[in-house]
Amino acid sequence: MSLRADAAPCGGVVVDFESDDIREARKKKARSIPGSALIYLRGPKFLIYVSGALSMWGDRMWHFAISVFLIELYGRNLLLTAVFGLVVAGSVLLLGAMIGDWVDRNPRNKVAHASLFIQNISVTVCSIVLMLVFSYKKWIEQIWDGWLTVVCYTVVIILADVANLASTALTIAIQRDWIVVITGYNRGHLAGMNATMRRIDQVTNILAPLAVGQVMTLASNVVGCGFILGWNLVSLIVEFIFLSRVYRIVPELSVKPPAVEEDDQNCLEGKADRTNSTDGSSLGEAKNMAEERCSISLRLKEITNLPLCFRKFQWFLSTCKEGWKAYYRQPVFLAGMGLAFLYTTVLGFDCITTGYAYTQGISGSLLSLLMGVSAITGLMGTIMFTKLRKLYGLVNTGIISSCLHLGCLLLCVCSVFAPGSPMDLSLLMPITESANGSESSNMARQRQKHTYPLQGGSNQPLLPDRSSIHWTNTTVLFENMPSGNTPESYVSIILLFLGVITARIGLWSFDLTVTQLLQENICESERGVVNGVQSSMNYLMDLLHFIMVISAPQPQHFGILVIISVLFITTGHTMYFLYARKAKRKQHPNT
Repeated sequence: MSLRADAAPCGGVVVDFESDDIREARKKKARSIPGSALIYLRGPKFLIYVSGALSMWGDRMWHFAISVFLIELYGRNLLLTAVFGLVVAGSVLLLGAMIGDWVDRNPRNKVAHASLFIQNISVTVCSIVLMLVFSYKKWIEQIWDGWLTVVCYTVVIILADVANLASTALTIAIQRDWIVVITGYNRGHLAGMNATMRRIDQVTNILAPLAVGQVMTLASNVVGCGFILGWNLVSLIVEFIFLSRVYRIVPELSVKPPAVEEDDQNCLEGKADRTNSTDGSSLGEAKNMAEERCSISLRLKEITNLPLCFRKFQWFLSTCKEGWKAYYRQPVFLAGMGLAFLYTTVLGFDCITTGYAYTQGISGSLLSLLMGVSAITGLMGTIMFTKLRKLYGLVNTGIISSCLHLGCLLLCVCSVFAPGSPMDLSLLMPITESANGSESSNMARQRQKHTYPLQGGSNQPLLPDRSSIHWTNTTVLFENMPSGNTPESYVSIILLFLGVITARIGLWSFDLTVTQLLQENICESERGVVNGVQSSMNYLMDLLHFIMVISAPQPQHFGILVIISVLFITTGHTMYFLYARKAKRKQHPNT
């Protein structure tokens, strides 16, 4: 007990008398603080965070740089970039189930190490090829009548695609499987790790492209390739060491039961909600799944009689089919589909939205500032997710996030009809000859409204000199490219970006909600293949939004794209509402 002597009014001294027990407890507490910090720094969570940050930083740098490199290689034309985007999306769409099945069938450490090695080595080799092409481009163009250049382009795109597939496998393995095991199936800890990983992703999404962009701007493309090459080699070693240590200190990661019945017992939802009334149904589902596996094995035996190429192809089709069937029968199928529908949108900070803003008189510096603000709102969404989940539960958090997301996007719909909006539905109708020639000329002049032709001759390159490029995380903005006439009003563009930025709070909270629902409700034996199919669905819906832009590419069409995007997002959230209704009925069957 502490005794305090009264101090004299002038110059008095306060003397504390503490017992030996209190003094010893305080010393132990002081010693335990650095000890606890050291334990955390050596713990699996911190190692996963550092490994994930290195991986995400490298991915963000590479995704930004490869698009710019392809533009520079092909005479400053967007063709190679478009081909690369199509190849990446198509490969994940076709091979997503195969990747997930491979993750499920192999030990966790082998999957993580193989994915990490393939990803980083592919980027390293691709960087070396790009350095050679940039250094000896004129000499390479003279060999084989220029066909060696085509071979180099093909090799670069194939290697970059392989790196993306390996990155997809690593993301599924670590962020959809390892994290669940590391947290010990504790929902609170799982939500915290998911939110932290998403915050790391948000920060690297802004800083990593900025860093490599500055290197490319101040130095050269060759130096930029060398910077990425060195980063990937160092990152490969550090991530390999950290993931190996995590695998050693978490013994549960080495246990991967193949049996479906055992996997069902590992499902979080099954642990929380299993009752006597549902035992019969769960056993029936397990029996049906076992029968399906038996039928698969019989079909595989029939396949063995075919030639090797046909056997491989039929095995590929069978694996994809079973993967999609597994995705469809999940209890969180509607929630996953709802998340995928959110990818069909132009209301994000990608090259489409930023390009539209540039045509409306928004400067590159202001766009960079808006991107930074959007990253902050994204971080706010991750914080809101953890708070709402503790207060209202996971399913209700998704409902609240959906309503917030849709409410903010109403501002984007209002921007379509606000002053300053360039939308003109008459532009979708073809011009027909009429008796009154003035009508055709008026419509032609109307088509010229809000379009900004480039200055110079027809042979002017698409991209300006490197010194006038502003590097951002998703697009390239130019100083010497005219931004066109100042719009009549900025109300429309202000409403648009106000809606896009504020909507990211609900968007990222909803994304984390569905991510955790997939983690909790998917059995361990199907975790990889279901998340692989989910990645395929995400890429499929993302492809649709590019097809929308190709169909309506003019700034006057952007309002239509906004409305279509909001319709897709509303459909996605409606799917989640249906899932939430079904989930609540299961929790309260008598209501």
